[in-house]
Amino acid sequence: MIATVIFILILSLLIIVHEFGHFIAARKNGVRVEQFSLGFGPQVFKKKKGDTEYSLSLVPLGGYVKMAGDNQAEYQGKPDEYLSKLPGRRFQIIFFGPFLNYILGFLFFWCIFFIGYPTLTTKVGGLIDGYGAKDAGLKVADKIIAVDGRKVDVWEDLQRQIQQRNSKEQVRLTVLRDNRELTLNVPIKEKVIDDQLGQKRALGIIGISPFDEITEVKHGFFESAYLGFQKTINLTIMTYKGLWMLACGKMSMRDSMTGPLGIFFITSKAAKLGLIAVMHLIAILSVSLAIFNLLPLPILDGGHLFLLGLEKIRKKALGIKAEEIVNNIGFALIIGLALFVTYNDIVRIYGDKVSKLISR
Repeated sequence: MIATVIFILILSLLIIVHEFGHFIAARKNGVRVEQFSLGFGPQVFKKKKGDTEYSLSLVPLGGYVKMAGDNQAEYQGKPDEYLSKLPGRRFQIIFFGPFLNYILGFLFFWCIFFIGYPTLTTKVGGLIDGYGAKDAGLKVADKIIAVDGRKVDVWEDLQRQIQQRNSKEQVRLTVLRDNRELTLNVPIKEKVIDDQLGQKRALGIIGISPFDEITEVKHGFFESAYLGFQKTINLTIMTYKGLWMLACGKMSMRDSMTGPLGIFFITSKAAKLGLIAVMHLIAILSVSLAIFNLLPLPILDGGHLFLLGLEKIRKKALGIKAEEIVNNIGFALIIGLALFVTYNDIVRIYGDKVSKLISR
């Protein structure tokens, strides 16, 4: 029940922020907004204020801002209509939705680094046979405090420092054991693995696993802003790399996309881990939503931006019939994608249970 409430709140937040971006940009550019709606299905609330009707529907899985004269069939040539505005003004209105989602993701990353987040310490919890750590004399409960003289505070830093040294024969570890500092030269083995994007990567491995010891890491206000910005940029780069690999057929769509059911499953797991995990999920989803919405596909914001660019080049907009065809194609694509990712989520999450039921 709690996971369901958190799931609804997260989706609602992302949708409201996105649509508010369109809304505030439309108002700023003198466009009359007729409706601001969250969700679909039966309406549970609506209120008219000024020119705008605000409404809330039963199923909070979408939302929209309806602007006056935003399609050629309704356009009357009035100065407060969307299509009366120059392409540059309309670009602002469309772009501001995903832009606010992007900013929201950055702000949540910033908050996480500033509030503090739990992470594993550099204490050794296990040693793997056949690797350098055990042969060099490293022991369980040793705390690694430096790699080749470079200080490490958390397991993630330790892991990164060792993995980057895949081309070296050995690494010098400074270890804290029984309140005494020791220096050990540990042989490195190179191991090729598949990364998050399914690409082969050579990593340095010494054969250790973490101890079950958690510490909280906090950063200063401005350092947190920098780390939040860096995290947002890295996520953006990784997402676009993934999309490019999808387009090239180097990555399976089945393994790399999820829908509302998958997001609900992830939310359930995050809710059990606490507030920071939920905030991290919101940040990732918000940035991902911004990037997805900017793809040049019909109906999505990126598709509208593409058509605006086409209008700028052609010096005229698409005709009513062409606009209707584009919208229908876009709607069919989105419905098809939604059905695919939902089916994919069911197979991935509940596939084993379904197979057992069928085999009975």
